[in-house]
Amino acid sequence: MSSPRLRVLAPALSIAALTFLTACSPERNVEAADTAKAGRTAAPDFALKDANGATVKLSDYRGKVVLLDFWATWCGPCKIEIPWFMEFEQTYKDRKFSVVGVSMDDDGWSVVKPYIEQHKINYRILLGNDDVGRRYGGVDSLPTTMLIDRSGHIAFTHVGLSTSKSGFQNEITSLLNAR
Repeated sequence: MSSPRLRVLAPALSIAALTFLTACSPERNVEAADTAKAGRTAAPDFALKDANGATVKLSDYRGKVVLLDFWATWCGPCKIEIPWFMEFEQTYKDRKFSVVGVSMDDDGWSVVKPYIEQHKINYRILLGNDDVGRRYGGVDSLPTTMLIDRSGHIAFTHVGLSTSKSGFQNEITSLLNAR
């Protein structure tokens, strides 16, 4: 038999757990239509450091399809999508595809490096900042993920937890197969 205190706390704990899983952003998914190349917006270039201290520019990836993911170690929905992105990196890397993660953690590498190691993330992680967030429209919600075509233009945008791994796969393959 549970105590009255536990009966009162149980619903609150359930709500807190649910909030943690979705707190990074409202559960919404905004997907831009795969418009003609001429109608796409150029992805803003940036120069950010990776975990080894190397400077990485988005323009270094020109000619590849890029999944650009803004995330954080504390973000529940990000934790759901990261394994998908690891699988995509492994599956499509030989087809000129790359995943680039931009951590928006305020605590920097002190929390990001252990997370990368613990989860064995197989794609490049960069440390983001307010400037790069502003360049990409504010990045008000995490995760925010964009698929960038080979010419450096944003083809698809996902804000919040994506409802479907297969949706990402379909978008990736459509960009990889585009002429």
